[in-house]
Order: sequence, then C-alpha cells, then structure tokens
Amino acid sequence: MKKQFPRPQCTLRLIPSMLLLAAPAFALAADGADGSAPADGSQATPLQVRVSASLIPLGVADSANQGTVTAKQLENRPLLRTGELLEAVPGLIVTQHAGDGKANQYFARGFNLDHGTDFRTTVMGMPVNLPSNAHGQGYSDLNFLIPELVSTIQYKKATYYAEEGDFSAAGAAAFDYVQRMEQGLLSVEAGQNRFTRVLVANSAPLAAGTLLYAIERAGQDGPWDTPEDYKRVNGVLSYSLRSGDDDVRLTAMGMHSSWNSTDQVPRRALDSGLIGRYGALDPSDGGETSRYSASAEWTRQYADGHGKVDAYLIKSRLDLFSNFTYVLDDPEHGDQYHQAESRQILGLNAERAWQHKLGPFASETTLGAQLRQDHLSPVGLYLTEQRRRLSTVREDDVKERAAALYLSNSTTWTPWLRTVAGVRSDRYSFDVDSDTAANSGKVDASITSPKFTAIFTPGKNAEVYLNWGRGFHSDDARGVTGTVDPKTGLAVDADGAPIERAKPLVKAIGKEAGLRLVGLVPGLQTTVAAWRLDLDSELIFIGDAGSTEAGRPSRRHGIELANFYTPAKDWIIDANLAWSHARFTDNDPAGNFIPGSINRTASVGVSGESGPWSGGVRLRYFGQRALVEDDSVRSPSSTLVNMKLGYKLAANLKLTVEVLNLLDRKVSDIDYYYESRLPGEAAPVADIHTHPGEMRTLRAGLAWRF
Repeated sequence: MKKQFPRPQCTLRLIPSMLLLAAPAFALAADGADGSAPADGSQATPLQVRVSASLIPLGVADSANQGTVTAKQLENRPLLRTGELLEAVPGLIVTQHAGDGKANQYFARGFNLDHGTDFRTTVMGMPVNLPSNAHGQGYSDLNFLIPELVSTIQYKKATYYAEEGDFSAAGAAAFDYVQRMEQGLLSVEAGQNRFTRVLVANSAPLAAGTLLYAIERAGQDGPWDTPEDYKRVNGVLSYSLRSGDDDVRLTAMGMHSSWNSTDQVPRRALDSGLIGRYGALDPSDGGETSRYSASAEWTRQYADGHGKVDAYLIKSRLDLFSNFTYVLDDPEHGDQYHQAESRQILGLNAERAWQHKLGPFASETTLGAQLRQDHLSPVGLYLTEQRRRLSTVREDDVKERAAALYLSNSTTWTPWLRTVAGVRSDRYSFDVDSDTAANSGKVDASITSPKFTAIFTPGKNAEVYLNWGRGFHSDDARGVTGTVDPKTGLAVDADGAPIERAKPLVKAIGKEAGLRLVGLVPGLQTTVAAWRLDLDSELIFIGDAGSTEAGRPSRRHGIELANFYTPAKDWIIDANLAWSHARFTDNDPAGNFIPGSINRTASVGVSGESGPWSGGVRLRYFGQRALVEDDSVRSPSSTLVNMKLGYKLAANLKLTVEVLNLLDRKVSDIDYYYESRLPGEAAPVADIHTHPGEMRTLRAGLAWRF
C-alpha cells in the first residue's frame, strides 16, 4: 500500500567503548576518578568498566540521549513480541500492523519510522536495516533476536556521532550477545492463542575458548479469526577466544519463519459488522522470511588504545503478500501483491583508537572505515490473487555499495570542558538492472558530514551537552535510477506530474542541548534533552507501488526526559517522557502536519527481586497522531500495562507468568488514513484503517538452569 506519510532521511553514531545513560549500575576505574585526565597531566589509561552498585559517573557520555540497557534490566521485562526489546530505549514505541513474522513498526522523535527507516539497528556488529528492500527502505526485522542472550543494548539518538551513517537520524541501537553463560538454560513457555516457545542455550569450554549455542522454536495463532499459524525457528552458534591482548569471536546465526497475516482493516468494515475486531478482509495475506549470517570479530587492546575489525556475510529472503486496498485497482482479482527479494550482504568495519596528548591536553582520536555491499537478485513486485501470481509490476537486479571513512577526536581542555569533533565521508554506488530499460542505470553519490559536541561540567552532579551534526539518508536504488512508472511505462505519475529520479543521499541537520544530573538523590540519574532535526526535501521510493513519490522538507523538535532510579539492591524504576513537534516547512495548502508523526510518549516501569519472587510491571502511553496533512483526522491515543511475575520453585527452577494488556484495553497498534474499496462499494472511500492491539493474554513458562 502507498503509505500516507513521508519516509524521512538522515544519520547518527554509536561508541561501543562508552557506557551511557540508562545502565543500571556501572563504575569506572581510571586514572581520574571522574574519567578525566590525571591531575599531573600524564596520559590517561583506558577506562575499565565493571558492573557494580553505582550509576554511571559524569565524564563518559557525549550527549544526554545516550544509554546502555543491560541483561538485568531486560530479565523481568514483559514482552509481547521480540522487537519490543527496543522499547527499552526511552521514547521509542514498537507496534505491528501485520503478521508477527513481518518487521515491526517503530516510532520515535516525531517519526513514524515505518519498519525501521531512520532508526539504525545492529546485532553483534552486523547491520539489520536493509536498503532498497522489497517492502520499505531500511526494513529492520529483529525477530531473529533471542532475548535471553542479549547482554547489552547501547543506544543514542540524532546526527552527532561520526561512526553512524545511514538509517540513524532518529536513533540507533546496538545489540550484543553474551559470550558465555554461567549455567545452561532450558525454557518452555505456553499461553493463550496457541502460543508456544522452547529455548535451549548453553556454553562450554572448547580448546582455549568458549562455545555458545542456542536454538529456539516459537509459534502462535494470535487472537485473529484467521489463525496466524506463525512458526519461527532460530539458532546461534558462537565461539569466543581470548589470547593475550586479542579477543576473537566467530558467530553463525540462522532464522526462518512463516505466517498468515491479518493486516489493518477499514473502520467502516468493523462498524458495519462485515468483519469482527480480529477479522481479515483477505485471509490469504502473509509471508515467509529467512536470515542466515556468519561473522567474525577481532579486538586488540594496545597500550595507547584499541583496534577492532568486524566482517560479516548475510543471506536473506523475504516473500510478503499484502492487500491494503482490497478491490480498489482490480475489482475482479483484488489488489493483493507479492513483494519478494533474495539478498546477499558483505561487509567490513574497522576502527583504531589512540589515546595521546594534544599539546598539554589529554585526547583520544578514532579513525574508522566501513564497507558494505548489498546484492539483490532479484527484488520484485508482483500482482497476485490468493498468493497466485498474476503479473509482474517490476523486477530488478540491484547492487548497492557503500564506503565510509570517519574521524573523531575527544579532548579534555579543562576540568570543566571537553569537546568531541568528528567528520564522516560516505560514498554510494547504485546499480540497477531493471526489466524496464528506462528504469535501469548506475548512479554514484557522496556526502560529507561534520559533527561537533561541547560538554561542560559545572559541578560534581551535573553535565551539560551542546550537540550539532550533519547526517544523511539514502534512498532506494530503484528510485535513484527510475524514470518511468513501472505500471504504465509513462514518464509521468498518476497525477500527470513528471517522474523525477530520487536524490541518492539527502542531508539532515540535528541540534541538541542536554543536561545529565547524577547523585542529587542517591541512586537517581536524570537526563533532559531539547532537540531539533531539519530534513531537506527529497523524493522517496514507495516499495508498495514500485515508483517514486515527491517528499517535502520538514522540521522536528522536541523535549525528552528520562529518569533511572535504583532505590535498593535488585530494584529498578524508570520513568520517561517524550514530546515532539513535527511539521512540513514548505507551507503546502494541503497542510503542514506530517501524517503518522508521533507527538507524545510516556513509559513507567518497576522491576525487582525479593527472595524467591521477581517481576516487573510496565505502563506505556502512545499519543495521538495526525493522519492527514491538515490534522482533520487523528488516531486515538492508547495506554497499555504489561506484567511479568516470577517465582523460584527450586534453586535452578523458575516459574514465570506474563499478563500482556493487563487491563484488556481495546486499542489500536497503528492507524492509517487512505482510500480503499470494499467488495460491493461503487467508489473508493477514504477511511481510517486500523490494526487492533491484542486482547489480554496470559502466558506461563518454566526455566531450568543446568
């Protein structure tokens, strides 16, 4: 379907060596107690981080929006879907508008991020976002994650970080897995709507290193009238070796899933009784996907810093059948279409950091390079009926190459002033061989993105950040080379406007002022950030239509407040609020609201352990959104409460119970506003199309540690 919101365009960066805002407990051992240079002016030794009972001290983060989520925080977090791990990032909302095997829908910082555009995710150094994807630019499917293996989620937001490139204007999150487990784990879960999940994971010494393995089997039907029949098989095999100053890790992952999909439906179909709340208008929608990867990571600690190299190979497939407009275009066969791709990704990341003196000042310089090639053979859009192919809209062979160099320097000028200056240079190559010759072509593009941050420490309990950075967003390769509508073969769109090639790389500029307060109340850390992001005008490729659509320039700004509190050992309380204002800036008569852009979010969570008991409760507020440019149609807000309770039956045996949507609220996971046509209707009807949130759901599990 042709989504009624723009796909924004920009960048960001992650610093693995830094532990940031939302970590529950960290202490730093360094020459300077606050992480600054030693008083005698000598060179500081590398920061050594260990889990302890104190919050992160000042002098570590480069902005107020950075944080690290640990396994301890995730342990008692109730989850309806795997992708909701990302809701541990303050201000981020994760929903779904189709079957559970499809990538989630993400919202943050005034964006409807679709399935991942402008929020960059990586797992053990491997990228998850997919450029020129069959369904949507930046498609980010996290269903291959195994929550019990996640050791940390490091996150940050905006365009201020030199090592982050494409897909990161709204934010970025890096998942890392444990290298070894203290005990093996056999977990068996079951619940309503035929939910089942079995996980076996363990690690063992092998030669001079450690072998980690895990295999997961999950499935469910959901509350849908058409059973979802979701099936997922997932596995990880990893070998870690430490030798002197070198750490090496080799990892293989594999995931395959299939599902039937109940997509969003028009409200008029619900109001008329044509279908029930969990009914489908095209029960043949659904999909199948797979992802297999092999990666290698090498890290060396030097006397003056560190070096790191990651290499990876990823092979993935996606077959997605969707019908969002029913019989709008084809009253006889219906509007179902099939989006398909077969992809191979090769990539390499290399980084070297040096701690040195800049005159009399303590300084650290980081130089990095990133290479990536995506080969899609083919990526296609086909018209179908009941998953049976009727015709081909377009089919392409795409090669997309990206290369980047970045340089960053952090220097402590005085005990109260530190700066971080960086620059990033990206070069892209787009090569499309299309079944329509006029849409084939080769295009090269490059962009340079400077960054600058100033960090002030006015006292022992506060740190102030001023951030500025230029970023970018890449467009779909097919939009970059396309010149005709693949359905009509004409060089004009449905409105008669000339079809233009999309701009390959589009500039974005972010600004932010932030404050971090630590220790005013023992165990409490608070951050406040006021931010702004400007996006240039761009053309965007609509994967559901196979063509490009003109975008508009925009500006987003907002305020975020995050609180993290550890009132006692093994207890964590977090409370986060985010407000954003998103508008187009070209004063079009249609209106300046950005459809789907999130305005307000809030979350509050409490988790802890006491004796044999453990658990967590979370409240999430998802605010109203404008669904059209003049704000005449809006989506309702929603509030959900989820709960997880655990009890140790024995030293190594734990029973858990989850109640999802505890208050049984009838809410929408997502809403769109667009035209569709139902069987029997004489003309298209503009309507809100909604995907209902799931009813109250009970799940239980037994976890045996061995």
